[in-house]
Amino acid sequence: MIVSDLNSALQPYLEATAQGQLFVLVDENTHAKCMPILATALADMPYMTITIPAGEEHKTLATVEQIWHALYEHHATRDALLINLGGGMLTDLGGFAAATFMRGLRYVNIPTSLLAMVDASSGGKTGFNYLGVKNMIGCFAQPEQTLIYLPLLDTLPAEQWLSGYAEMLKHGLLDTDAHWNTLLALDVNDTKCSIPSALLADNLAVKERIVAADPTEKSLRKLLNFGHTIGHAIEEAYHADGRSVPHGYCVLWGMVAELYLSVLCLGMDKQVLTQLSHLMLAYYGRPACNCKERQRLVEWMMHDKKNKQAGQISFSLLRAIGDGVVDQTISREQLDEALEYLFSL
Repeated sequence: MIVSDLNSALQPYLEATAQGQLFVLVDENTHAKCMPILATALADMPYMTITIPAGEEHKTLATVEQIWHALYEHHATRDALLINLGGGMLTDLGGFAAATFMRGLRYVNIPTSLLAMVDASSGGKTGFNYLGVKNMIGCFAQPEQTLIYLPLLDTLPAEQWLSGYAEMLKHGLLDTDAHWNTLLALDVNDTKCSIPSALLADNLAVKERIVAADPTEKSLRKLLNFGHTIGHAIEEAYHADGRSVPHGYCVLWGMVAELYLSVLCLGMDKQVLTQLSHLMLAYYGRPACNCKERQRLVEWMMHDKKNKQAGQISFSLLRAIGDGVVDQTISREQLDEALEYLFSL
């Protein structure tokens, strides 16, 4: 829900929370840049702040335990409310901690990045990375609300704006030609680009519509993973080598490769692949993975949560904009061809 007044939007949830039972989860970055905004909105309501380390490398069970421990030490009850103030890593962790502590606490997400606003903070997916595999452990647990407060975007560096824009492009591809073309027309050179509220609302509505039809990802919701099978493997390769990369960059790279597969296997219009490839080269660059790393990428894909059986990789692909197909199995030769296209652009 896009809100113009954070204080008013929070009131129903604060009024339902007893004294001493309000907790705010932040990371080191959002504590410094975003907590002052939330503190003003909370007014005189007392709260306990839980601060965790920033960065995808901390999306682990150890960080979840840190949150659990803080809730326990400060006597949280089942009536507590946890406000998650941060990007997608934090809302995933906070949602999981809330869903599992005492078998479930109420929680509200206030996303602070464009990526979290359009994707991670809504839909009820929670969890953490395990054994080097992204989001391997988790559960579905819907927040009481996701409050999108656009002034928080003013705290973003340029690369985080681009990271969120990648997920917006994904939603455009899952929707209509008009939506896709409107997104392409945004001035990406303006890193403080003012996204029209109506466009953001339309983008959010794509995910909301799909999640409402398939909340626990049995079929249709798998479309939202377009670009993520290859994208997550690239992200895991970066993190395994101690390199940092925004999640949305990996999704964008994954979408390029999976659009190639869509053209190759389902007859997708090649013009869309060309459009996204040009945008990638102009703003995101190429992924820093070489040919020797491809086997490692495939091994990570083999552990993807969407795979229907061992030894096969499942993809969500597109026949056309707005016409997606889930549970597509491709050959190793086709996958190699798609990776070759991505790395040789």
